[in-house]
Amino acid sequence: MLKRIILLAILAIPFISIAQTKIGVYNEDSIYNSIPEISKIETQLQEKSKMYDIEIKKLQEELQKKYTEYQASEKDPSTPVSIKERRIQEIQELDTKYQQFIVTAERDIRQQQQELLAPIHDKIIQAVKTIGKENKFTAIFPESTATYIGEDVIDITPLVKAKLELNK
Repeated sequence: MLKRIILLAILAIPFISIAQTKIGVYNEDSIYNSIPEISKIETQLQEKSKMYDIEIKKLQEELQKKYTEYQASEKDPSTPVSIKERRIQEIQELDTKYQQFIVTAERDIRQQQQELLAPIHDKIIQAVKTIGKENKFTAIFPESTATYIGEDVIDITPLVKAKLELNK
């Protein structure tokens, strides 16, 4: 009889701890979209992206010009092979520069985006941690990472917005 009582007590422990679990989620997009600085950051990134687009277009035009010159020399039987080979080499070198520039531009924009959003992200995380401590949550997750959200999970998005003093 004593063994049964101990066994029941051991089996009940996980259920008692589950009953005390308090899980929260928050909608990152909703919070980010409520932050006024986000539109300024997006504008800065778009301006930088436009500058890169202009340079990429210039490189494309230069590449196209070299290719057109090469095609013309291919049609002309009097063009020496060495000139044709030099033009092919120029096209290959320019194409390599073009590809490298695209990679560099994408990396630079991504890096600037991370740098500009990092302070905002840190504020959101700090607000979530504070809400978690104040309201005795066991865990809080971004809504986007949850595979399933049950009825007993609490949406803390309004609390985060209030903590960040966002009016939306």
